[in-house]
Amino acid sequence: MLYLVATPIGHLDDISLRALETLRTVDVVAAEDTRKTGRLLAHFEISANQISYHEHNEKQAVERIIGLLRAGQSVAIVTSAGTPGISDPGYTAVRRAIEEELPVTMIPGPSGLVMALVLSGLPLHSFTYRGFPPRKAGARRRFLEIDVASPHTLVFYESPYRLALFLADALAVYGDRPAALANDLTKLYEKVERGTLSQLLAGVEGQALKGEYIVVIGGAASG
Repeated sequence: MLYLVATPIGHLDDISLRALETLRTVDVVAAEDTRKTGRLLAHFEISANQISYHEHNEKQAVERIIGLLRAGQSVAIVTSAGTPGISDPGYTAVRRAIEEELPVTMIPGPSGLVMALVLSGLPLHSFTYRGFPPRKAGARRRFLEIDVASPHTLVFYESPYRLALFLADALAVYGDRPAALANDLTKLYEKVERGTLSQLLAGVEGQALKGEYIVVIGGAASG
Protein backbone atom coordinates (compact mmCIF):
# COMPACT_ATOMS: atom_id res chain seq x y z
CA MET A 1 0.00 0.00 0.00
CA LEU A 2 1.11 3.54 -0.77
CA TYR A 3 0.17 6.04 1.95
CA LEU A 4 0.28 9.81 1.59
CA VAL A 5 0.68 11.06 5.14
CA ALA A 6 -0.03 14.67 6.10
CA THR A 7 2.34 16.01 8.76
CA PRO A 8 2.27 19.17 10.91
CA ILE A 9 2.88 22.55 9.26
CA GLY A 10 4.32 23.86 12.52
CA HIS A 11 2.86 22.63 15.78
CA LEU A 12 3.85 19.00 16.27
CA ASP A 13 0.71 18.23 18.29
CA ASP A 14 -1.31 18.58 15.08
CA ILE A 15 -0.17 15.17 13.85
CA SER A 16 -2.97 12.61 13.87
CA LEU A 17 -3.04 9.27 15.65
CA ARG A 18 -3.49 7.53 12.28
CA ALA A 19 -0.43 9.33 10.89
CA LEU A 20 1.69 8.17 13.82
CA GLU A 21 0.46 4.59 13.54
CA THR A 22 1.12 4.55 9.79
CA LEU A 23 4.64 5.93 10.17
CA ARG A 24 5.36 3.30 12.83
CA THR A 25 4.18 0.36 10.75
CA VAL A 26 5.16 1.03 7.12
CA ASP A 27 8.25 -0.61 5.67
CA VAL A 28 9.63 2.60 4.16
CA VAL A 29 9.10 6.35 4.64
CA ALA A 30 9.76 8.38 1.48
CA ALA A 31 10.61 11.87 2.73
CA GLU A 32 11.04 15.18 0.94
CA ASP A 33 13.69 16.12 3.52
CA THR A 34 15.02 13.15 5.47
CA ARG A 35 16.61 15.40 8.12
CA LYS A 36 13.36 17.21 8.92
CA THR A 37 11.36 13.99 8.83
CA GLY A 38 14.02 12.35 10.98
CA ARG A 39 13.47 15.00 13.66
CA LEU A 40 9.71 14.46 13.48
CA LEU A 41 10.09 10.70 13.80
CA ALA A 42 12.56 11.05 16.67
CA HIS A 43 10.18 13.38 18.52
CA PHE A 44 7.54 10.65 18.49
CA GLU A 45 10.09 7.88 19.13
CA ILE A 46 9.50 6.25 15.75
CA SER A 47 12.23 4.23 14.07
CA ALA A 48 11.76 4.11 10.29
CA ASN A 49 13.68 3.25 7.16
CA GLN A 50 13.78 6.49 5.16
CA ILE A 51 14.47 7.14 1.50
CA SER A 52 14.71 10.51 -0.20
CA TYR A 53 11.89 11.70 -2.49
CA HIS A 54 12.03 15.33 -3.66
CA GLU A 55 11.65 17.37 -6.82
CA HIS A 56 15.28 16.89 -7.89
CA ASN A 57 15.23 13.06 -7.76
CA GLU A 58 11.51 12.54 -8.36
CA LYS A 59 11.73 10.33 -11.45
CA GLN A 60 14.19 7.87 -9.92
CA ALA A 61 12.56 7.95 -6.49
CA VAL A 62 9.10 7.21 -7.88
CA GLU A 63 10.38 4.18 -9.75
CA ARG A 64 12.04 2.98 -6.55
CA ILE A 65 8.77 3.45 -4.65
CA ILE A 66 6.84 1.56 -7.33
CA GLY A 67 9.38 -1.26 -7.12
CA LEU A 68 8.92 -1.49 -3.36
CA LEU A 69 5.14 -1.57 -3.74
CA ARG A 70 5.34 -4.31 -6.37
CA ALA A 71 7.49 -6.32 -3.95
CA GLY A 72 4.70 -6.16 -1.38
CA GLN A 73 6.18 -3.47 0.84
CA SER A 74 4.28 -0.50 2.26
CA VAL A 75 5.51 3.05 1.65
CA ALA A 76 4.50 6.33 3.31
CA ILE A 77 5.20 9.58 1.48
CA VAL A 78 5.70 12.65 3.67
CA THR A 79 6.77 16.19 2.83
CA SER A 80 8.65 18.69 4.98
CA ALA A 81 5.29 19.95 6.25
CA GLY A 82 1.64 19.59 5.35
CA THR A 83 -0.11 17.48 2.75
CA PRO A 84 1.90 15.59 0.10
CA GLY A 85 1.11 16.61 -3.47
CA ILE A 86 0.09 20.19 -2.60
CA SER A 87 3.04 22.18 -4.02
CA ASP A 88 5.21 19.30 -2.83
CA PRO A 89 6.16 15.83 -4.16
CA GLY A 90 3.43 13.21 -4.24
CA TYR A 91 1.39 13.62 -7.41
CA THR A 92 3.75 11.66 -9.67
CA ALA A 93 3.90 8.71 -7.28
CA VAL A 94 0.11 8.62 -7.02
CA ARG A 95 -0.28 8.67 -10.81
CA ARG A 96 2.25 5.87 -11.26
CA ALA A 97 0.65 3.74 -8.55
CA ILE A 98 -2.77 4.19 -10.16
CA GLU A 99 -1.36 3.24 -13.57
CA GLU A 100 0.17 0.10 -12.05
CA GLU A 101 -3.12 -0.68 -10.26
CA LEU A 102 -1.37 -0.58 -6.91
CA PRO A 103 -3.38 0.43 -3.82
CA VAL A 104 -3.13 4.06 -2.70
CA THR A 105 -4.68 5.84 0.26
CA MET A 106 -4.15 8.97 2.30
CA ILE A 107 -3.88 9.88 5.97
CA PRO A 108 -5.38 13.40 5.93
CA GLY A 109 -4.26 16.23 8.14
CA PRO A 110 -2.76 19.73 8.16
CA SER A 111 -2.88 21.92 5.06
CA GLY A 112 -1.58 25.47 5.13
CA LEU A 113 -3.67 26.66 2.21
CA VAL A 114 -6.94 25.57 3.85
CA MET A 115 -6.02 27.19 7.16
CA ALA A 116 -5.01 30.45 5.47
CA LEU A 117 -8.19 30.48 3.41
CA VAL A 118 -10.42 29.99 6.45
CA LEU A 119 -8.60 32.64 8.49
CA SER A 120 -8.53 35.18 5.65
CA GLY A 121 -12.15 36.15 6.14
CA LEU A 122 -12.67 36.00 2.37
CA PRO A 123 -15.39 33.90 0.67
CA LEU A 124 -14.86 30.14 1.11
CA HIS A 125 -17.63 28.69 -1.05
CA SER A 126 -15.43 28.69 -4.15
CA PHE A 127 -11.68 29.16 -4.46
CA THR A 128 -8.81 28.51 -6.86
CA TYR A 129 -5.46 27.28 -5.59
CA ARG A 130 -2.65 28.60 -7.81
CA GLY A 131 0.45 27.51 -5.88
CA PHE A 132 3.78 29.26 -6.41
CA PRO A 133 3.87 31.95 -9.13
CA PRO A 134 6.76 32.22 -11.60
CA ARG A 135 9.85 34.04 -10.35
CA LYS A 136 10.33 36.36 -13.33
CA ALA A 137 8.20 39.50 -13.54
CA GLY A 138 6.78 39.01 -17.05
CA ALA A 139 5.84 35.38 -16.49
CA ARG A 140 4.38 36.27 -13.08
CA ARG A 141 2.13 38.96 -14.59
CA ARG A 142 0.87 36.55 -17.26
CA PHE A 143 0.28 33.93 -14.57
CA LEU A 144 -1.85 36.38 -12.58
CA GLU A 145 -3.75 37.62 -15.63
CA ILE A 146 -5.23 34.16 -16.19
CA ASP A 147 -7.58 34.75 -13.22
CA VAL A 148 -8.24 38.47 -13.63
CA ALA A 149 -11.96 37.93 -14.33
CA SER A 150 -12.42 34.94 -12.03
CA PRO A 151 -15.00 35.38 -9.24
CA HIS A 152 -13.25 32.77 -7.08
CA THR A 153 -11.04 33.54 -4.10
CA LEU A 154 -7.41 32.98 -5.16
CA VAL A 155 -4.74 31.27 -3.04
CA PHE A 156 -0.99 31.53 -3.73
CA TYR A 157 2.23 30.49 -1.99
CA GLU A 158 5.19 32.87 -2.13
CA SER A 159 8.75 33.17 -0.87
CA PRO A 160 9.52 36.00 1.61
CA TYR A 161 12.16 37.25 -0.84
CA ARG A 162 9.62 37.86 -3.62
CA LEU A 163 6.49 38.66 -1.60
CA ALA A 164 6.61 42.43 -2.15
CA LEU A 165 7.17 41.98 -5.90
CA PHE A 166 4.28 39.53 -6.06
CA LEU A 167 1.91 41.87 -4.21
CA ALA A 168 2.90 44.78 -6.45
CA ASP A 169 2.14 42.71 -9.54
CA ALA A 170 -1.13 41.45 -8.06
CA LEU A 171 -2.17 45.05 -7.32
CA ALA A 172 -1.33 46.09 -10.89
CA VAL A 173 -3.22 43.17 -12.44
CA TYR A 174 -6.24 42.82 -10.14
CA GLY A 175 -6.64 46.30 -8.69
CA ASP A 176 -6.89 46.99 -4.97
CA ARG A 177 -8.81 43.89 -3.91
CA PRO A 178 -9.31 42.58 -0.37
CA ALA A 179 -6.60 40.11 0.56
CA ALA A 180 -4.78 38.38 3.42
CA LEU A 181 -1.25 37.24 4.19
CA ALA A 182 -0.64 34.18 6.38
CA ASN A 183 2.74 33.31 7.85
CA ASP A 184 4.05 30.85 10.46
CA LEU A 185 0.66 29.17 10.79
CA THR A 186 0.28 27.02 13.94
CA LYS A 187 3.69 28.29 15.17
CA LEU A 188 4.50 30.62 18.08
CA TYR A 189 4.50 33.74 15.91
CA GLU A 190 1.50 32.85 13.74
CA LYS A 191 0.32 35.89 11.84
CA VAL A 192 -2.58 36.66 9.50
CA GLU A 193 -2.69 40.18 8.08
CA ARG A 194 -5.89 41.34 6.38
CA GLY A 195 -6.57 44.41 4.25
CA THR A 196 -6.38 45.52 0.65
CA LEU A 197 -3.52 44.59 -1.62
CA SER A 198 -2.11 48.13 -1.37
CA GLN A 199 -2.25 48.02 2.44
CA LEU A 200 -0.56 44.63 2.60
CA LEU A 201 2.12 45.75 0.13
CA ALA A 202 2.86 48.84 2.21
CA GLY A 203 3.23 46.63 5.27
CA VAL A 204 5.90 44.36 3.77
CA GLU A 205 7.94 46.72 1.61
CA GLY A 206 11.42 47.16 3.02
CA GLN A 207 10.84 44.57 5.75
CA ALA A 208 13.11 41.60 6.49
CA LEU A 209 10.62 38.78 6.05
CA LYS A 210 11.06 35.12 7.00
CA GLY A 211 9.16 31.94 6.29
CA GLU A 212 6.88 30.94 3.46
CA TYR A 213 3.79 33.11 2.92
CA ILE A 214 0.30 32.18 1.79
CA VAL A 215 -1.49 34.96 -0.06
CA VAL A 216 -5.28 34.92 -0.32
CA ILE A 217 -6.90 37.40 -2.73
CA GLY A 218 -10.58 38.11 -3.24
CA GLY A 219 -12.16 37.20 -6.57
CA ALA A 220 -13.27 39.69 -9.20
CA ALA A 221 -16.71 40.17 -7.63
CA SER A 222 -15.67 40.03 -3.95
CA GLY A 223 -14.90 43.69 -3.37
